[in-house]
This record gives sequence, structure tokens and C-alpha cells, in this order.
Amino acid sequence: MNLIKTNKFHWLAGIATLLLSVSVHSQNNENKQSSFQENVKEDIQEFRDFYSKKFSNIDINEFKDGVYAIDAKSREQWLEIEEFAPYEISVEEGEEAFGETFANGKSYIDCFPKVEDGIRQNYPYFNTETNQVITVELAINQCRKTNNEKPLAFGNGTLADISAYISFASRGQLLDIKLPNEKAYDAYMAGKKFFYSKRGQLNFACADCHLQIAGSMLRADLLSPALGHPTAMPVYRSNWGELGTLHTRYAECNKNVRAQPLELQGEDYRNLEYFQTMMSQGMEVNGPSSRK
Repeated sequence: MNLIKTNKFHWLAGIATLLLSVSVHSQNNENKQSSFQENVKEDIQEFRDFYSKKFSNIDINEFKDGVYAIDAKSREQWLEIEEFAPYEISVEEGEEAFGETFANGKSYIDCFPKVEDGIRQNYPYFNTETNQVITVELAINQCRKTNNEKPLAFGNGTLADISAYISFASRGQLLDIKLPNEKAYDAYMAGKKFFYSKRGQLNFACADCHLQIAGSMLRADLLSPALGHPTAMPVYRSNWGELGTLHTRYAECNKNVRAQPLELQGEDYRNLEYFQTMMSQGMEVNGPSSRK
């Protein structure tokens, strides 16, 4: 009888220890998550404070208009262009492509059922199952693969058109980007590192042009603030003569500093987009847009 009581005592003690261990582990995870969130909040605040001080007469939400938020003359020209926006045809073609039926009878709406309510504000997001950042453009091709369709070329063309339609349907929504776990924080930090790291023969970082000397002239171009960049994507750039995605712009920036452009929708660019969009958290989606 005493042996039975002793075994029962040890069993209960073991259960209590296990529950305590689980509780401590859970608490530690919560503490880590809270720490990550606070770090990101501080980054966002510091990022915005920089621009608020540099462009003290500009409301923080106006940075969604890129360089046209900080240069009155350029803004006047841009507003005239927007009245007959060069990307309108792309939006229409994107909507048409979005409605096409796949060979299996399904369509994009099966992958993005809430597109008309606006979904762009939730991208990019971190997929906790695959542990990777998912952008709108990557999600579009994942939808195609799931339905046994060939992926579209990243950068411009039909994929950019569909992305433009998704952005247009999401206009007015506020960016709401999540940081679900430690691996997501790692991806965010990788994107942050990319943003501040120098590269290429000219030894420039994203932060050099679009943070430190934003608003200055570089050759014939007025450098735009990085804050708000993702809100207007994809964009029709006059020097492209077509619509392109954010990653198309990343690749172009790499070329401009004489660095080797990376794979569109590769991990590096997706992490960079994750960081940069997080910095624009809470800002209004106003893509697609036109730029010089």
C-alpha cells in the first residue's frame, strides 16, 4: 500500500514538473515575442522620426506618394498624370486575367476570396509553416502552381498586372503586417541588414539614397524617401514604359550602384520587402501608381 502511495506521489510530482516546464517555456516564448515586437516598434518610430525631422512640413501619411510628397513642382505634374493614369489599362487587364478560369475549373478567386474587400494590406506576411516571407507576387504564382498552371514571369507583364488589380482593389486599406514568431523576426532582421548594407562598385546601401540623402538630387533624379515605398506598388515608371513590381525596382537600384541584381522574389528581396513594409506599417495602400 505504501509503495502504491509512493508511486502515485512520484507520478503526480512528475506531472507537476512537466506542467511547470511547459508553463515556463510558454512564458519564455511570450517574453521573446514581446521583446521582438518592442524592437520592431522602436525601429518603426526611429525610422519615422528621421523623416519627420528631415521633412518637418510633411505629414507622415503623405509619404505614400513617394517623391511627390516632398517636391511641390513634381507633385503638380504627377497629379496631372494621375488623372489619365498610364497604369489604368494594366489594372483592367489584371482584373480580366484574375477572372480567367484555370484548366481544372478553378480561378484566382479560389486562392484570394476576399480580393474585392482588399488584401494587399496584409502582404507580405510570414508563413509559419514554410518559414518564409510571402509577397503578393509569390502568392499569385503559388496559386497557379497549386492549380497545375505554369508560373508567370516575375517583374512585369501579366503578373504585375494582376498585382496592380489586387492593389487597386485594396486602395484605402491600412498596412497591417504581422510578426508571428522568432523566425519571422529573423527574416525581418535579414531585410533590415540588407537595407543598411553597402554593395556594388559605388558602395551604396538602400539607406544611403532613400534615408540619409533622401530629397537630394542624384544626377537628374530627386531621391525619394524609403518610407511609404511599398504602399504604391506596383508602379508604372516612365523610364520603363510599363508597370513593374517592387522587386523590379530593387533590381534596378542594384544595377544603379553597379551591384549584381538578385533573383526576383528570392529570399533576400522578400525579406527586404518585409522590413520595408513593416516600416510603413499603418500607412494607406495607394497602388498602383506612376513614377518618373
